[in-house]
Amino acid sequence: MSKHIAIVGGGVGGLHLGLYLRARGIAVTVYTDRQPHEFAGARLLNTVAHHSITVARETELGVNHWPTDQYGYYCHYHHFGGEQPLFFRGDFKSASRAVDYRLYLPRLMEDLASRGGRFVYGALNADDVTHLVDGADLVVVCAGKGPLGQMFQHDPAHSPFDGPQRMLCVGLYKGVKEEATRSVTLSVSPGQGELIDIPTVTFSGMAHALLMENVPGGDMETLAHLRYEEDPRFFLDTLLDKLEKHHPTVYRRIDREVFDLAQGGLDLLQGGVTPTVRQGHMTLPGGKIAIALGDVQAVVDPLCGQGANMASHAAFVLGEQIVRQSVYDERFCEIVEAQRRDRILGATRWTNLFLQPPSPELMQLIGTMSQDRALCDEFTDNFNRPEEQWNRLASPQRILHWLAEPRARVALAA
Repeated sequence: MSKHIAIVGGGVGGLHLGLYLRARGIAVTVYTDRQPHEFAGARLLNTVAHHSITVARETELGVNHWPTDQYGYYCHYHHFGGEQPLFFRGDFKSASRAVDYRLYLPRLMEDLASRGGRFVYGALNADDVTHLVDGADLVVVCAGKGPLGQMFQHDPAHSPFDGPQRMLCVGLYKGVKEEATRSVTLSVSPGQGELIDIPTVTFSGMAHALLMENVPGGDMETLAHLRYEEDPRFFLDTLLDKLEKHHPTVYRRIDREVFDLAQGGLDLLQGGVTPTVRQGHMTLPGGKIAIALGDVQAVVDPLCGQGANMASHAAFVLGEQIVRQSVYDERFCEIVEAQRRDRILGATRWTNLFLQPPSPELMQLIGTMSQDRALCDEFTDNFNRPEEQWNRLASPQRILHWLAEPRARVALAA
């Protein structure tokens, strides 16, 4: 039986799904509003880390164009400020990697087109999706902004916030030195927010994405509203002063004479994200199914670097079931949901937990990780498996049980 899948949206979820399906001979049409050549002149889309579990999927798809032995990073440095600051390291088992999506997405679009994927360019609204089923067996919606995402019912049980919990200011910068080992730094300024420093492949080579997660009303929030284009020097001086005060372990690696956005104002993105989970499918007029994928199903704050990895995982789950089955009905949706839900909710809940003031048990975990490298390595590598991270963090009892495990291993060894 021949199959044809319509994919609305050209993000990582839609492209990974399209590539997966084309490798298995299934016809794919991707509907998106931006052609490959238009990305170079666009504003920064996001700052996205692909962990090794996602890089492995890219290798399987034949699109790992930025191998981690050349472009990857290998560990997280954690900095927690306060009266008694902590600075410690956790290693991945295999390297992660970040690529500017203005490079990444058009390259994968070209890969998909070369393998027989069809693209249709132009804006779509929710009403248009209904008509796509006329030539497709299944519609997958992965363009999360605006009315397309709102097609799917809001899930209040897993969407606890009605607004952004952080005001974001993220840019790609030159003039930031590496640690001795290429790494991400996760810096926390208590009560003010977080800074994630991510070495990133971009148009001018390696740059540093500085993702500032600023608590609304805090001292750092002004960076989410300050306009670079109006006065670049004032913007940079303000940013440097804030970094020196709140994120000193990153600030000490900055050369103030060189520090600037890597390629000007388009390398800056500001705003906020409201974490939201939606139902995973809906029935369209006429009875055919539309499946939600990526940010349409679950959008998370970028704090824990899970969004693209969730989308890629869900794309593979969905792709496997599209290949395996020939009837796309409610039962099909139940099977897909059962396989992808734990990872999606694990990433969502873990990220939402870290957006809140830490519990005593979580503070105890952080303190113990600063002294227990094996524990911190496990925490770091769990960025690949958010459902396992959530298994450890879901309750005070689980955190305390996790803390007891290293001591138990030491006691057994003795």
